[in-house]
Amino acid sequence: MNNVQIVEVGPRDGLQNEKEIVPVEAKIQLINKLAASGLKRVEATSFVNPKWIPQLADAEEVLQGITRRTDVTFSALVPNLRGLERAAASGLTEIALFMSASESHNQKNINKSIDDTFPILREVAREAQALGLRVRGYVSTVFGCPYEGRVPVENSRRVTHALLEMGVYEVSLGDTIGVATPKQVHEIIGELVKDVTTERLAGHFHDTRGTGLANVVAALHEGIRTFDSSVGGLGGCPYAPGAAGNISTEDLVYMLHGMDYETGVDLDLVTLAGAYIQEQLGRELTSKVLKASLAARSV
Repeated sequence: MNNVQIVEVGPRDGLQNEKEIVPVEAKIQLINKLAASGLKRVEATSFVNPKWIPQLADAEEVLQGITRRTDVTFSALVPNLRGLERAAASGLTEIALFMSASESHNQKNINKSIDDTFPILREVAREAQALGLRVRGYVSTVFGCPYEGRVPVENSRRVTHALLEMGVYEVSLGDTIGVATPKQVHEIIGELVKDVTTERLAGHFHDTRGTGLANVVAALHEGIRTFDSSVGGLGGCPYAPGAAGNISTEDLVYMLHGMDYETGVDLDLVTLAGAYIQEQLGRELTSKVLKASLAARSV
């Protein structure tokens, strides 16, 4: 199978890490450019309480302003029933739930234990499905936790199974702090795919330590065909200030095309989207392909 799906998370996972709040119009233009590049799945924003993530307090305005396309699924992160109400009212057809594989990170991130998080997400998933929405799941700290270090694969297996039992159609396995190596990716995903089909798993890698794309290749070898990425390499790691965050969409597309995988994404157009948001932010982003493209244009 030579088709790979890319889930663009820059407008949410990337922009939520920016110190400055990006104007609504710039977010709308970015999302429209991403959708026009051939990306079929774009996580546009988050309905987490604005006091926790003020960078995304404009979720309704952004979703109201973007050009809706029948061939593109726009989604948003939702933490609870209140967030679900806001997402449904904004006309979304898909939401994403999130929790951690490590107890300490879940407590810090959600302010609840893993066991206490399950019933909340179960209720949100049930209500979302009753409204006809598809539900995706994120599992953070699969490959390492900033508080606990290495996370046993059984933790990730337990959380993944719990999410799937809630009716989540796909679980994205996150290297939240960017510590994974290809060997570890082979080991952990190789274990998880023993009892979960690869079609229901995705990879969410960060490039904090420069191993992001190598980890994608390792996951490809284990049969994973869906990956999250962020235009321009937008994003960061709150536990490693100044470090790179999500893998870049441009870099991922370039590599996959060079390996004869089909993504449906126009590399030139997604690179233009990266150039646009880089200009809006007024600083250089981490995408290598974006840097090379802009350098070539200036020659």
